[in-house]
Amino acid sequence: MMKKTSERQKVFSVWLFVLSPIIILLVTLYLTSVGLFGDLPSFEQLENPKSNLATEIISSDGVVLGKYFFENRSNVKYHELSPMLVNALLSTEDIRFKSHSGIDVRALLRAVKGVVTGSKSGGASTITQQLAKMLFTEKPASGLERVMQKFKEWIIAVRLERQYTKEEILTMYLNKFDFINNAVGIKSASQIYFNTTTDALTVEESAMLVGMLKNPSLYNPNRRLELTQERRNVVLSQMKKYDFITPSEYDSISANPIVLDFKKASHNEGLAPYLREYLRGELKEWCKNNQKADGSNYNLYTDGLKIYTTINSKMQQYAEDAVHSHIASLQDDFFKHWKGYTNAPFPKDFDKDQIYAILELGMKRSDRYKKLKSRNASKKEINSAFRTKTPMHVFTWKGERDTVMTPLDSVRYYKYFIHSGMMSMDPNTGYVKAYVGGINYKYFKYDHVKVGKRQVGSTFKPFLYALAMQEGYSPCYEIPNVPVVFEKNQWGLPDKDWVPRNSDDKYEGMLMSLRFGLANSINTITAYIMKQFGPHSVLDLAKKMGITSKLDPVPSICLGTFDLSVYEMVGAYSTFVNKGIWTEPLIVSRIEDKNGILLQDFNPKTNEAMSEKTADLMVRMLQGVVDGVYNPHADVTVGTGVRLRRKYEFENEIGGKTGTTQNNSDGWFMGITPNLVTGVWSGNEDRSVHFRSTFYGQGANMALPVWAEYMQRVYTDSLTLGIYPESFEIPQSIDVLLDCGSKNESIEEYEEF
Repeated sequence: MMKKTSERQKVFSVWLFVLSPIIILLVTLYLTSVGLFGDLPSFEQLENPKSNLATEIISSDGVVLGKYFFENRSNVKYHELSPMLVNALLSTEDIRFKSHSGIDVRALLRAVKGVVTGSKSGGASTITQQLAKMLFTEKPASGLERVMQKFKEWIIAVRLERQYTKEEILTMYLNKFDFINNAVGIKSASQIYFNTTTDALTVEESAMLVGMLKNPSLYNPNRRLELTQERRNVVLSQMKKYDFITPSEYDSISANPIVLDFKKASHNEGLAPYLREYLRGELKEWCKNNQKADGSNYNLYTDGLKIYTTINSKMQQYAEDAVHSHIASLQDDFFKHWKGYTNAPFPKDFDKDQIYAILELGMKRSDRYKKLKSRNASKKEINSAFRTKTPMHVFTWKGERDTVMTPLDSVRYYKYFIHSGMMSMDPNTGYVKAYVGGINYKYFKYDHVKVGKRQVGSTFKPFLYALAMQEGYSPCYEIPNVPVVFEKNQWGLPDKDWVPRNSDDKYEGMLMSLRFGLANSINTITAYIMKQFGPHSVLDLAKKMGITSKLDPVPSICLGTFDLSVYEMVGAYSTFVNKGIWTEPLIVSRIEDKNGILLQDFNPKTNEAMSEKTADLMVRMLQGVVDGVYNPHADVTVGTGVRLRRKYEFENEIGGKTGTTQNNSDGWFMGITPNLVTGVWSGNEDRSVHFRSTFYGQGANMALPVWAEYMQRVYTDSLTLGIYPESFEIPQSIDVLLDCGSKNESIEEYEEF
């Protein structure tokens, strides 16, 4: 009896010895599951794992224009993944992913055997475990912590498998992984490395990205292309092994080099950078005033908001191309224009002190100056730094250039550059279709559409003509082209009487119709209207047309001597096309959360600024600027915008207004068609820097060509955009009012000032 008991004890001891690792493992797993070795995620956390998601700025045609982020991460859904990407992932990382429940026992035993025998047997972590590690665990500080973390990963993996479908787990894993180079998640990685979408990834592209999962820093195609290609081919080999590709496909694809289309995630790059920066401020304010369900404010950089805009990505590209094309050409003219002048690009009557004062102001605005000030550098140290030659990159229209110059010389160099701002909108809906705030955001960050304001010159004259039409004047009403005197006492002028004059003595003393006066921007005719109605009436109309800038009620406003933004002017001109109804320019149409739930939609404000008849008359009068208007007294047909017909050969109905300010500092063109109102401003940063002649510096040369090149591109793509060369819908009764006499067939361009 004693012998039998002893044998049973021996058997029990043997089994206890054999089973003790399993028992210890099960006990440890149980204790881990109840939180003895640290907290595990709750049910709610598993339902909503925390992840920083980038806010996306999306065009009306579905293109992501840019993002705001701490991590450049945007989620995709399973159906948006390329099948080749899924196959590459499964064959390389977890071939039994669809059959296990979070832990691959087979792979685990193989890994244990490898440790015991010292052989390479592959990893045991499943995709679910890797997701658990990324989502819920901190980096271990010791070997013991790493062992305990592995237990946590197992528990979390099993819970994830219960909570989510296989497709959701796989997608979460790819959305979470950091592919480096500011490419967090598979959507950003596809965009940054290959400039494509996740559903369009090819076999070789998918294989490279899956290969990076092992160690993205090591297999970084920007640094170790050959090593990354070797890793890609390992993935392709795995795909061949599991019959996702054929041996012949493997041979063909693996022989191909990696071809990147790398697009760095930078706010300086991509479409509409000036618009994106303007929207950043607007959206941060929106986040301050809007709360999530938990009562906290939305975060622009982490909550994955979807900002849908009215911008059309193709039209935005056409607008940017037009600005770059013309301003680059105009810049060549400007350099040649000032070549050989001692004070260039400043006027010859400027002395050294005046020039240095301008350069010093530019110096104080520079990043270099701000950095030196932040280090508490003395004035002497700053002046020395700005006069010491330094290697630097500078902007040119032919690309960045490496050079050596003093920072002060670089300030003067940048004063040469002509800038431009442009905005295009649908006058009927208020939807802004294109927004170009400058020539290069990396080097010139100042926005010349919404933020910047410049002297508008003659582009303000239509406001006065609209007031005259509204008050019953006829477009054919004739006014003598003689100086108009605004008496000092009657008009409250500070020093002396004011007598605005034309830029030349053409047609001096002749009777001119209002229609001819607008088409050729005759100052004396505009001054006559101002004297009839006074500045307060003009400003009242301007406010109804969306002008929000504060303007002084003085007679000189008739010549546009004040500053307005391109944004304001485009909105105001839309009133003429939209039958007298001002429509606020609208950029953001709606905001959704990361799940696509609508948070807010937006509609433009509107206001009836003038009668439909007045608006129609103004459209026809603005057409005269482009078509030319006949003056029977001089037997000539002229207009300041006729080069749209003669040089650019537009044949459709177009209205517009050029604008040129004092000393040619600012050139404007406001162009209208039935479906687009577009405004362009061009000029140098400092108003003292400009062309010396009106031939080069007038709006017809500085700004009008940008409008022309943009519209040429738009009309070439009419079929895609749905924007065609149409005619204005103007009643015949309006056209009768504009018949001021027979036209001369010879059309000339009137040089404006």
